[in-house]
Amino acid sequence: MPAIDPNFYSDLKVNTIPLGELFIKEELFNNVPADWHIIITDIKGSTLAVSSGQHENVNFVATGSIVSVLNIAFKHNITVPFFFGGDGATFIVPAPIVDTVMKALVLYKDNTRKNFDLELRAGIVPVKQVYDEGYKLCISKYCTTGNFTIPVVLGNGLSYAEKVIKGNEGESFDYMAQEDELDLTGMQCRWDKIPPPENSEEVVSLLVVAREENKQAEVFKKVICYIDEIYGDPEKRQPISVPKLKLKSTFDRLGREMKVKLGNVKVMELLKDWMVMLYSYIWFSTKKGKHYLNRLVEMSDTLVIDGKINTVISGTSAQRKKLQEVLTKLESDGELYFGFHVSRESVMSCYVRDLEDGHIHFVDGSEGGYTKAAGFIKKKLAGM
Repeated sequence: MPAIDPNFYSDLKVNTIPLGELFIKEELFNNVPADWHIIITDIKGSTLAVSSGQHENVNFVATGSIVSVLNIAFKHNITVPFFFGGDGATFIVPAPIVDTVMKALVLYKDNTRKNFDLELRAGIVPVKQVYDEGYKLCISKYCTTGNFTIPVVLGNGLSYAEKVIKGNEGESFDYMAQEDELDLTGMQCRWDKIPPPENSEEVVSLLVVAREENKQAEVFKKVICYIDEIYGDPEKRQPISVPKLKLKSTFDRLGREMKVKLGNVKVMELLKDWMVMLYSYIWFSTKKGKHYLNRLVEMSDTLVIDGKINTVISGTSAQRKKLQEVLTKLESDGELYFGFHVSRESVMSCYVRDLEDGHIHFVDGSEGGYTKAAGFIKKKLAGM
């Protein structure tokens, strides 16, 4: 049996060709090693939580699960592909860090229940099981604007794993919470809701699922090409822009961040964070601060390809109606299912390891954009 390669993902070539072309070039995709594992977190009852006004907490908790896993991977010098989903996240991790990750997530699950009254699920499925059940799980690396690299997955392997985990929610995964404190270093959620850039009217959270696994690549290419044609290049539909960024420096916001990171609010830590926040207003006007803000826009995670297309874009209502017409035609032709949610703002939570290029910013439409878009697809699938 070959040795586990924890650097499989790190060693993948980064592709810079247009995304639509990448989808149809099979030679640029690799099967995920069978000895890796899929780990999925999601908030049970997220739709109800969002509708009751907890959408910011839902996004925040989802981001925390990503930060906890990425900090573990960073300590082990391992890069893992991950996918933000608004109310949870998906990771593909090698065996050497699986136990550590799951123990951390069990502790994070306890924190989430105690501090936010939200039930976070965390489950694991071996990649080998995905292949044994006949599903595909192919991965490539794609460079978006500003040298921000994202994983691109084709195949329904992750969707299968999600169904398994949600179906086994009552079962024990035999993991106990780690004894150490959670490491959520770098987690931040300090930006107010972000209006769309100038000349845009709205923010669209869009999800697209191909009807057939073996036609996924062709369908995704069509969808991305239509989005490019209607909205323009990715920079033109980017929902985050520097002029619209505004810090939300309330004790309530800082306290929420602290509850996720430390499990409770510590007054001295809260005052320290507030002072840092006040200094940020000055720092963002410096040369280094302005560079960070420009990189923040470029490092915003607004496109997730995990066997589905998940994207947050901004534009006009006329553009959205045109895209809706195209997607409705493709849906009626039996090629895909889609769901979307329209809002007037984006929400963003952040993982800042350093102020140069070690930061990622997770974007969703306000009012639970991804969660509501997914709800439309669930209804369509239920009516099949």
